[in-house]
Amino acid sequence: MPDLEPDTVSALEAPEFAPAQFVRWFRDVAPHVHAFRGKTFVVAFGGELVQAGALNALVQDLSLLSSLGIRLVLVHGSRPQVNEQLRLKGFTQQFDRGLSPTDAAALECAKEAAGEIRLDIEAAFSQGLPNTPMSHAHIRVISGNFVTARPAGVIDGVDYKHTGQVRKIDIDALKFAIEKGSSVVLLSPLGFSPTGDAFNLAMEDLATSVAVALRAEKLIFLSGSPGVMNDDGTLDTELARVDADALLAAGTLDEDTHAFLHCASLAVKRGVARAHLLPFTLDGSVLLEIFTHDGVGTMVVEDTLDDLRPATIDDVGAILSLIEPLEADGTLVPRPRSVVERDVENFTVLEHDGVIYGCATLHSFPGEQMAEMACLIVHPEWQGSGEGEILLRHMESRARAAGAKRLFVLTTRTSHWFMKRGFVQGGIADLPREKQNNYNRSRNSLVFIKKL
Repeated sequence: MPDLEPDTVSALEAPEFAPAQFVRWFRDVAPHVHAFRGKTFVVAFGGELVQAGALNALVQDLSLLSSLGIRLVLVHGSRPQVNEQLRLKGFTQQFDRGLSPTDAAALECAKEAAGEIRLDIEAAFSQGLPNTPMSHAHIRVISGNFVTARPAGVIDGVDYKHTGQVRKIDIDALKFAIEKGSSVVLLSPLGFSPTGDAFNLAMEDLATSVAVALRAEKLIFLSGSPGVMNDDGTLDTELARVDADALLAAGTLDEDTHAFLHCASLAVKRGVARAHLLPFTLDGSVLLEIFTHDGVGTMVVEDTLDDLRPATIDDVGAILSLIEPLEADGTLVPRPRSVVERDVENFTVLEHDGVIYGCATLHSFPGEQMAEMACLIVHPEWQGSGEGEILLRHMESRARAAGAKRLFVLTTRTSHWFMKRGFVQGGIADLPREKQNNYNRSRNSLVFIKKL
């Protein structure tokens, strides 16, 4: 979990009246509220969340998202509840993660478990007691036969019977449902064939299929796993899809994380903007992930990071060709070739089909926990598709990895671009001491700083 500021406390420990913190937080989350209004989130969780007693708190948080104009599709699982039903009825079969046959008896248990959880969710959304987060909430839960399924069939000689796979999502009906006022769509892990047969579906696969079909802004998986952990035990808060695929191929992840990361990667590859792995054991994890900068889980992004790589000495000529036009018009301070060669290891470049079309460089000031980003350039022919955002996010990640708490830039022409991306104007006195001593007063560059 990222470090919290000294004056930030947990919800359970916060003082009853802390006006300054409340105002600052409300202002900080406003951009996220504006950005996500009208967007679709698919939120998926297994029966383990219900079993752990975390459903009520989750529903309260989701109702808040709905009231902020976020369109929600919920997909629930029911594996532990199905296993409990099987056990109570004297059957020996138990479902583990992965594909398992579903006979007629197991299908009936799956129906009963799904119906029970669906009713629990509908009841939770129906709360409206005063002095609770659900006060004045009027959210309708819509369920239905939105999912057409097909049988998994016979695989390696094994008949999977009533185990199914998603065949088609009724997108028009789903969109109509989520766009009608304060309604959320709830999908159980069951699908139906044109013959009227019911099939047991994997929650993760269903959620992924729905998110892809809706081109959702976010696919959020809630599980008992904290997310993807680095080798040093810290949380990896953001993963490029190619890096996620490399982790999956390495086979070092635990079973739950592997399953959810696989679906997250697949969803992003097929057009979902962001996919998140969050721990349901952390109260308010959905809100923390959406409304704080670093979040509390692992986010998987596409961002064409296949084209993003560290610069090498062979890239100096291409970097200079990007820099020189901006030096000529006064946007950038001139940098001799020798300086670029000396600092080339600090550069990151965007490359596609052997053509370098963007670059940026980072200089760390570890004593003051600050870093400077410079030479953020995207070739004019490539601008307008978010490449600058890609470079900025990457440099922010590099700065955080280097221990920086603040990232600063010096600019004469692009102040509004940085302001739109969370930078605030500072002064020369806010710069690291070394940078203050080297500041070129004749250029009179503006200082912009972003907290990481």
